[in-house]
Amino acid sequence: MKKPIPLFFLVAVTAWAVSATELSKNIRQVVEIHRLRPQTGSAGHRIPQIDCLSWRLGVETNNIRDWKLVPSDCENYVGHYMLGEQYRDDCEIVADAAIEYANGLTLSGDGTEIWVFDIDETTLSNIPYYARSDVAFGAVPYNDTKFDEWVSEGKAPAIPASLRLYNAVLSLGIKPVFLTGTKEAFREVRTANLKEAGYYNWEKLILKGVNDTGSAVEYKSGKRTELVNAGYKIVGNIGDQWSDLLGVDVGDRTFKLPDPMYYIG
Repeated sequence: MKKPIPLFFLVAVTAWAVSATELSKNIRQVVEIHRLRPQTGSAGHRIPQIDCLSWRLGVETNNIRDWKLVPSDCENYVGHYMLGEQYRDDCEIVADAAIEYANGLTLSGDGTEIWVFDIDETTLSNIPYYARSDVAFGAVPYNDTKFDEWVSEGKAPAIPASLRLYNAVLSLGIKPVFLTGTKEAFREVRTANLKEAGYYNWEKLILKGVNDTGSAVEYKSGKRTELVNAGYKIVGNIGDQWSDLLGVDVGDRTFKLPDPMYYIG
């Protein structure tokens, strides 16, 4: 006579079967989510040409500098990152840190404290442009004419995390200052685009004039020095490029948003 199977064993087998089914479902979902990432997984699985995750880390930490193009083998990886949840999550955690810092400031109340915001890939997103096949998330050489045409459309959406930081800064009485390498000729369209995206108030909008020369670091350093000399105190500074955050008069605290699509030195 066969011994009856213990009840706890039947429960365990049933639970395992349910777990296995759920695991299989989750795996299929993960494969679907990462269908645009054939080069490397979330753990940085290597491919023969390049480890795209490690390349992006090197870019964000400014260890890889002066690069001109996204490696062709990493185009899909960068595209997936910029269009996926990870990019948004990375921006949100930067905003969280910035807001926590801003909330802890002791302000003078005299209206001199400012927060410097870059525009492209900091407050406004050019992902609709970079996702085009003729741009390929930075894997195709930069075309100044095409990018200017995109800017002139004034359709760049806000980066939600940055808009949240902007509103927090305003609520604290810190005045936002936009400092960008965008040409002065685009002032009208950039003003309209910022307002349409939700950035409705600022102390200054500084664009690059025809007489502004030198590298991006030199240009932005010079403009920040002008602000300091005018009596402003830069309590915060946020940008997507290291050139936004290096040089002189960078402010009391800087914050770097991710951007593996291009490098401005």
